[in-house]
Amino acid sequence: MSGYRHPTSSALDCVLSSFQMTNETVNIWTHFLPTWYFLWRLLALAGGPGFRAEPYHWPLLIFLLPACLYPFASCCAHTFSSMSPRARHICYFLDYGALSLYSLGCAFPYAAYSMPASWLHGRLHQLFVPTAALNSFLCTGLSCYSRFPELESPGLSKVLRTAAFAYPFLFDNLPLFYRLGLCWGRGRDCGQEALSTSHGYHLLCALLTGFLFTSHLPERLAPGHFDYIGHSHQLFHICAVLGTHFQLEAVLADMGSRRAWLAAQEPALGLVGTLVTLGLVVAGNLLIIAAFTASLLRAPGSCPLLHGGPPEGGTRAKHQ
Repeated sequence: MSGYRHPTSSALDCVLSSFQMTNETVNIWTHFLPTWYFLWRLLALAGGPGFRAEPYHWPLLIFLLPACLYPFASCCAHTFSSMSPRARHICYFLDYGALSLYSLGCAFPYAAYSMPASWLHGRLHQLFVPTAALNSFLCTGLSCYSRFPELESPGLSKVLRTAAFAYPFLFDNLPLFYRLGLCWGRGRDCGQEALSTSHGYHLLCALLTGFLFTSHLPERLAPGHFDYIGHSHQLFHICAVLGTHFQLEAVLADMGSRRAWLAAQEPALGLVGTLVTLGLVVAGNLLIIAAFTASLLRAPGSCPLLHGGPPEGGTRAKHQ
C-alpha cells in the first residue's frame, strides 16, 4: 500500500533506490547477496584440486551456473522494474527465463547423482534431461504470458504463473519423491536410495516458497503493516535461496555417498551433450522472451497493461 518508487525512474534512480527504504529494497538485497554466495561456492568447488578435470563433477558445476544466474536476474528485475511499464514487464520476462534455466540446471545433477537404482539407464532416465529442457520452454512461455491477463483476470494470471514453476519443480524432483517413497518407514535400511537431511530441508523450503507465493501472507492479514519489511515476497525470496542452498548440500551428499556405486554405471550425459543442451535451451528461451517483448512493444499506448491499471470502465465499476 506504500513504499512505491516513481514509475518512470531513471536507471540511476533505480540503483540508488536499493540504498533507500522502499517496498522493493529487501527484495533486491535478499537476492543480490545470495548471488555472490552461490558464485563463491561455484568458484570454491571449481578451484578445488582436480575438481574440474573430473567428469564426475561436471553436472554439479553446470547446476551452479543457473543457481548464480536466477537470484541475479531477480535482483535486476526488482531494481529496474520502475523505469517504465514496458521495462517492468521485460525485466520480469528475463527473471522468468532465468528461473526456467534453473529448473533445467537442477535436472543435470539429479540425472547424474540422484536417480533411483531401478531407473538407471531406463527410458525415464534417458529422457529426463531432454524433458526438463522442454519444460523450461513451457515455464518461460507460460510465465511470460501470465503477465498479459493479470489486470483483467488476476486469478487466471496467478494460476498460470504458479503452474509454470510448480510443474518443472515437481518433474525435477521425481527421483527424490520415488526414493522417499521407497524408504518411507524403513528407517536407515535404504542403501543407495536413502535421502540426506538436506534433501528434506530443500523440499520443506520449496513447500514454504510455494505457500508464500500463493497465499500473500502475512500482508493480507494486516494491509500496510508489512509494506517495507516482512511481506510475503521477501519471505518467498529467503525460502527460495535457502532451498537452493540445501539443494546444493543434498547434491553434494548424493555425490559423495553414491560415488562408489555410480562408478560402475555408464555415465548418462557427457560434458559436450550437457553444454549443447544448455546452449540450445538458453537460445530457445531468449527467442521466447524476444517474442513476448516484441508483442509488448507493439502494444498501443492505451493498453491497460502499460498503465498499471484496468480500463476506465473497470475502474469505475471497482469503485462502485
